[in-house]
Amino acid sequence: MDEVITALFSFGRSYYDVPLGEAVTLSTLEQLFEWNRAATCAGIAQTISVQSVHPPLFFCWLHSWLGWVAPIEQSWVWKLRALPAIAGVVSIGVMYTLNRIAFSKTAGVFAALVMAVSPFAVYLSQEARHYTVPMVMIAIALLGLIQIQQDLHKQQIRPAIWIGWSIVNGIGFYVHYFFVLAVIAQVVTLIGLYGWQCQRGVGSRRHGRTLVLSIALLALFYLPGLPTFLSHIGRSETDWLKASHTGILAAIAPLYQLVAGWLVMAIALPVENQPLGIAISAGVLMLLFGGWLGWRIIAGLRWLWLDPKTHWQTVMLMGFVTCVVVEFLAIVYGLNKDITQVPRYNFIYFPAVCALVGASLWAKNTKAPKIDKRLASLSSVIVFVVGVLSCGFVVYNLVFLKPYEPSNVAQTMNAPGRSLVIMAYKDFQDIALGLSFALALPPEETFAFVSRLQGYNALWQSLSALNPQQPPHHVWMIAPGLRQTDFPAMLSTGGKLCRLNTANYHRIGIPYQGYDCDK
Repeated sequence: MDEVITALFSFGRSYYDVPLGEAVTLSTLEQLFEWNRAATCAGIAQTISVQSVHPPLFFCWLHSWLGWVAPIEQSWVWKLRALPAIAGVVSIGVMYTLNRIAFSKTAGVFAALVMAVSPFAVYLSQEARHYTVPMVMIAIALLGLIQIQQDLHKQQIRPAIWIGWSIVNGIGFYVHYFFVLAVIAQVVTLIGLYGWQCQRGVGSRRHGRTLVLSIALLALFYLPGLPTFLSHIGRSETDWLKASHTGILAAIAPLYQLVAGWLVMAIALPVENQPLGIAISAGVLMLLFGGWLGWRIIAGLRWLWLDPKTHWQTVMLMGFVTCVVVEFLAIVYGLNKDITQVPRYNFIYFPAVCALVGASLWAKNTKAPKIDKRLASLSSVIVFVVGVLSCGFVVYNLVFLKPYEPSNVAQTMNAPGRSLVIMAYKDFQDIALGLSFALALPPEETFAFVSRLQGYNALWQSLSALNPQQPPHHVWMIAPGLRQTDFPAMLSTGGKLCRLNTANYHRIGIPYQGYDCDK
């Protein structure tokens, strides 16, 4: 569903282009995903401001990308996913550069390896979504942050570094709104470092003025997008972030969900939709590995903390991660928006985690006594092998499963004869979900979006107005919010009377019911 949203806007279309209230062939819906040469970034931004709750820049960039790769003989799905995948690869190189500047060349290699074999990074990189691009930008911003920290200690200023840091952080806000959390965390760590220097009597007024000017430049970047951002915060599309638990679980669930999000950065074994024995075994293995890896990382961070050559780089990166985690908890408990239930939002501090994990593995390999170095080398190999194995599970769709499983739904609907699939929609999200189901269906099927704004009783009556080119043998009704007993025993549509088939009721996130029509 999320990729459909990306595709619709990036091709220069809108929800108003989707044929509603009529039965159409799937080839008609496929035309929505043809590149609209006439679309402009200004037009895409205007559409997104009304029909979505995201900033526009990624969709503008992806629209340009689709134009550049138009001559390539690949499917439009491949073209959409290629840009995030490339950004994911670029992030590996940026991680190397970050740790090379912060610690050493070898630490850079370790950080690049951690990013390369992280199942979380592969999960983000394989989807046509706006997460790997801002992730790369956050990594670049952290590179600037470390260089600023080094300059503060050397009592020097490189204007290009400060300006570049401000520009990257300013643009990031228009790629993903959550980028602002990374910006706040960076500013807090910088202010903390400068405040510590002032207490020690080594803080430079010149540096203080530069910090203030950089923050002011960021504010100027954000001003044009602030009204749209504020209007998006209260939109109904964000209601799904409300806590899904009640009572004591509402208080503790975000904490263990946060830890689970850290765990899948390094290991992801099949636990979803698996037999109970496999799920339990995989879960226990993940917890054991996570405990062992956490112990190794803490030991490595201790070496980095105690070494004067790496102390402040470690402080800055750890301070950044801590600030973002505190921001997450403030959003959860202060705004009642449980963003910890969505692991992908950890992209905000994931580059800093990769840098710290890579540096800690490097520290254990270089600073520990000789007997420990052998164990440290073995630990690094284990981390790499487990990461590669986990990435394989991601690629073969055994972990990070999608909630609505459109391919499975399409397989369930596959029956002899023609089918008419009807999606009951109430808002734009329902339309996107319906499109995700439609794109998974065989091309000979017919699809219809029917409004449920006036309730399902009005919807049942409106079905008789549908007039597919060929009368269906089967009708499938996708009906968000209905219980099994709410589906009517008979439907009249396409000039045929269709009877409910009790064996064809299914629920994957939402319910859908099959009907067999008279011959």
